[in-house]
Amino acid sequence: MVFTIAIAAFIATFIGGLIALRFKDKLHLILGFSAGAIIAVAFFEILPEAIELGEGTYEAGVITSIVGFGFAIYLILDRLILIHSHGGELTETHAHLNRGVLGAGSLSFHSFLDGVAIGLAFQVSEAVGIIIATAVLVHDFSDGINTVNLVLKNGGTVKKALQWVATDALAPVLGILSTLFFTVQATTLSLILALFAGFFLYIGATDLLPESHHRHPKVLTTIMTLIGMVVLYTIISIAE
Repeated sequence: MVFTIAIAAFIATFIGGLIALRFKDKLHLILGFSAGAIIAVAFFEILPEAIELGEGTYEAGVITSIVGFGFAIYLILDRLILIHSHGGELTETHAHLNRGVLGAGSLSFHSFLDGVAIGLAFQVSEAVGIIIATAVLVHDFSDGINTVNLVLKNGGTVKKALQWVATDALAPVLGILSTLFFTVQATTLSLILALFAGFFLYIGATDLLPESHHRHPKVLTTIMTLIGMVVLYTIISIAE
């Protein structure tokens, strides 16, 4: 069962990435959808899960503070570190590529944690494992779209986008396999998830969303953002 879910996660993520590449000429609309989707994942899945896992150990205020800390960390990386080279000069193209790598890398690492969550859930029981796996699978498709969009939007090539979506698709598989060798306390996973909620809120609100509106009709992109939020909210609710 676990290995079947791992294969399904890989396929779902990769298909999402391929669809994003197929419709890259409509990138502003897909970016709008991705912004809504990634913000929805942070608010409706990652944050509630972090609060639930930390229940009894951390107050909700502690978890939300970690979310804000994650947002600040990503802000510093994006604005103060990645935009500077060692020589003090960095082209705009290079800066965009760094942001693409940071964003795609964050999504891929989160996908790895998704796999860890699935593996650990199956250590509890098969029923719990299936519930967690269902929640992960429903947004893996969106993860593939988001990964490709972050790379393309920041000046990456189609080849680079394919490499990153393959990495993102493989990440949950590796996460699941890794749990054969270790266990993670729920409270620790709670803090990690809260940190990534902050990362995703930054990516969606300050990177994807403004870019989707840049030089494009704001009505259509706004509608796509709302659709992205509604679709992910609906899928997550059904999965839960």
